[in-house]
Amino acid sequence: MRRLALIMALSTLIGSAAAADEPPVIFSSGDQQVALIELFTSEGCSSCPPADRWISRLKRDPQLWRDYLPIAFHVDYWDYIGWPDRFASERWSNRQRAYAREGGVHTIYTPGLFLNGAEWRSWRGLDRPDIQSKPAGALVVEVDDSSLAVAFNGEGFPGYGDLTVHVALLGMGLSSEVAAGENRGRRLAHDFVVLEMVSKPLAKQEHRYSAELPLPESDLEAPQYALAAWVSVGGRQAPLQATGGLLPAENRVAGR
Repeated sequence: MRRLALIMALSTLIGSAAAADEPPVIFSSGDQQVALIELFTSEGCSSCPPADRWISRLKRDPQLWRDYLPIAFHVDYWDYIGWPDRFASERWSNRQRAYAREGGVHTIYTPGLFLNGAEWRSWRGLDRPDIQSKPAGALVVEVDDSSLAVAFNGEGFPGYGDLTVHVALLGMGLSSEVAAGENRGRRLAHDFVVLEMVSKPLAKQEHRYSAELPLPESDLEAPQYALAAWVSVGGRQAPLQATGGLLPAENRVAGR
């Protein structure tokens, strides 16, 4: 009941955007921090498939979306080897480089995993992430057709200051037949692939934050889509809180 009351209270910040025929989809983190796991990977990297498979196995974990969110950024700096990764973007490579500048990692490499903005090498051999949760404030995202409304309750965290929300459209159940490069002749499967991402500063009123922004769109099609949203201190990438989940079929936005 407390969780439901929190969702209803925060939803008043962003209004009721329910369509006449379909109710909005609501993702909520609760008060405890939901960890963000970021994988930087490439189809042109021969050491990346094991990390891709590890991320894909998390689809079956009941703690998924509740305790953590995995997302996979495909970088473009291996494309020169001979295989242009269709999911890769210079933006995702620059995100990894920004972590290096911020001190989250000493150098960029693939596969590179980050847990809440910090380099994470101990993922190997784990059946599931070992998450140590802490209070972080509640994040609620309401999805209605092609728009998003975001509300974050920062009460009890006066040091948060200016915050930015980031929302990523994820592709699930993807695969590629690699015809060149280090993985030539292999069929690579992917989940939680970042297809597009939008960011926007959150408006602040006392300890509450809010924003409205478009649902990310992509020309890349996937059998299933998911959404990941997280907030970070303005000017830095490390997440403070995250939420997300699978999108219903009517919210598929690729190729609009």
